[in-house]
Amino acid sequence: MPSEIAELAADHANLASVKESSTDVRRVMAIREVLADRLCIFVGVDDVLVEAVGAGAVGWVAGLVNAYPAESVRLFELAKAGKRDEAFELYRWFLPLLRMDTVPKFVQLIKWVQEKAGVGSARVRAPRLELHGDQLKAATAAFEKALANRPTINEKPFAEFAGA
Repeated sequence: MPSEIAELAADHANLASVKESSTDVRRVMAIREVLADRLCIFVGVDDVLVEAVGAGAVGWVAGLVNAYPAESVRLFELAKAGKRDEAFELYRWFLPLLRMDTVPKFVQLIKWVQEKAGVGSARVRAPRLELHGDQLKAATAAFEKALANRPTINEKPFAEFAGA
């Protein structure tokens, strides 16, 4: 609740930001209503990124950024710059993958996508189980469609972009 966040902010001067993960972008504005610019608000649900930034979120705790760093950074930059048409073009492509971060097996799905993208392993620790059956089929279809239609991002290679 925004009022509870306001209480915490009042009690703790070192509280600098909050991750808003309710999936309700109205909460970004509700937090702003009670705290103005006292806290930086980060969106924590991938498939409401553009809308939450439009409502005042200034950061993103991204789920698929390791698998798709250039696309993630570009989408955030476009949203922050208010380049709505460009953002939504990239967003439409990315949404089927971003939605993988909004379901109960989001950890398994994110790790699976990272493995498919060549940047991690799908292996998960118990009690989680790796994807199988219909869930794996649906994830594979979404991933293959995304890969086949992956946009060109005019960015430096991510290692260079990140200063690695």
